[in-house]
Order: sequence, then C-alpha cells, then structure tokens
Amino acid sequence: MVSPFPGMDPYLEQPAFWSSFHSKFVVAMADAIEEQLGSAYYVEVETRSYLDEEETRLLVGIPDVGVVLGTTADSATESKRAIAVAEPMASLQQVTLPIPAFVKERYLEIREVSSDSVITAIELLSPKNKRSGDGRKSYENKRALILGSLTHLVEIDLLRAGVKMPMESIQSRSDYNILISRSQRRPQADLYSFTIRDRLPTLPIPLTEEEPELTIDLQAVFAGVYGRSRYHQRIDYGQPLPPPNLQPADQAWVKQLLAVKK
Repeated sequence: MVSPFPGMDPYLEQPAFWSSFHSKFVVAMADAIEEQLGSAYYVEVETRSYLDEEETRLLVGIPDVGVVLGTTADSATESKRAIAVAEPMASLQQVTLPIPAFVKERYLEIREVSSDSVITAIELLSPKNKRSGDGRKSYENKRALILGSLTHLVEIDLLRAGVKMPMESIQSRSDYNILISRSQRRPQADLYSFTIRDRLPTLPIPLTEEEPELTIDLQAVFAGVYGRSRYHQRIDYGQPLPPPNLQPADQAWVKQLLAVKK
C-alpha cells in the first residue's frame, strides 16, 4: 500500500511515528546511494548522541507502602494501646524525578576509501534540531563546521513545525525544504522547496569535482519505507493532522484527498 499523499505524509511528523521513520528513512537513503557509488567511495550511517536536559523523562520513585493493622478480637485492645503511644511517623509517598533524555540521531556520510575523508554529509532534520535546546545547538555547531569545510552538505527538512535553519535570500516559504550546499559554490546553495501537495524531489548528491553527481529519488525511497513499515495499517487518517495548522486551502485539499482514499 502507498500513502494517500503524493509526497511527504504529514501524519508521520507526529512523535508516535517520527523517530522510527527518521531512522528507517536514513538507512534507506544509504542503500539507494550505495547502489550508485563507485569503488572509490562508501556511505556510512553515523549516530550523533547527546543529553537533552531541556526535554526530560520521568523516573518513577518508590511506590506507596501501606500497613494494615489487625482487628481480631485478641489483638484489638493491644492495637489501640499501640496507636495511642506510637511516635508520629514520616509520610511516605510516590515521587517522580526529571532526568535528561539521551538522544540519538542518525545521519549519513559519504567517505573516500583512500583517505577516509568525508566528501558529503546528509542530514535528515529531527524535531529537536528545529527548536531551542541541546539538539538545536548540537546540530548548528556541526552545520557551521561543515559549511566552513570542503565537505558538501545535503540538509533534508521534512518537518513543517519548528524554526527553519538559518539561510538568506529565501523568496518563498514552503512546508518542506531540502538544501544542497556544494563546498566549491559557498556561500551560494540550492534550495528545493515543496508542499504537502508535491512529490518528493529527485536530488543530486555531490561528490568530488572530478566525479559526476549521483541522483536519489526521494519519493521512491519514501514509498519503500512507507510500505515496509505498514504505515497504511498503523496511521489513523481520521485523526487531525499534527501541528502546525495548514492554510485553509491546503486543509480543504487534505480533507478531499482523504475522503477519496477511503
């Protein structure tokens, strides 16, 4: 089965699905790229890890403990006497403790076999990259290092929510963006912008200047991940879209699209 949407499925942007989708999509892109790479290169799935202190998990403390006094005929008098002379006891209650969330984010690196140098970095942004906090800081630091190096950057943003990554001269805003920053052309870069109505684009993947660029059909990659993950069985398309809200015209389009697919 395929998604009812022609391109990115916005229902996958909700927390219940995004983390798994992110990992599967990154690995699927690696497989699609590997099929085209010559023997001089290899693609590696890397992981960025950090503690996110602003988004905490809850650690459950000691559960309640209760003491029941016996009330048999033989013990009733002694129990009353014990209660009368007992010292006050400290109360015992269940508590929760905030602990930092340990976050892992996958990304791709195309490396040169002979030197192990990173030729191209490919990032699929996560929600934590697009809101203030450790995830944003961690990615912005890496992004700055890449943009100041000879490594190409492919930055894929399939999330409507959150703050877009910094860039200038944007002529129009869209639901989704993909940035292709070739090292030899900086500070200029190519920005692919599209909406929930559009098919995911076929992207060029730059290598060294001596090598022709690869192409990756993101829509085909997406369709494979969607089908293998059985999202058509797991997503309730009767529920509202995850935020942010769409423009009225797009909301009407989604309503009509899903009505036809039923």
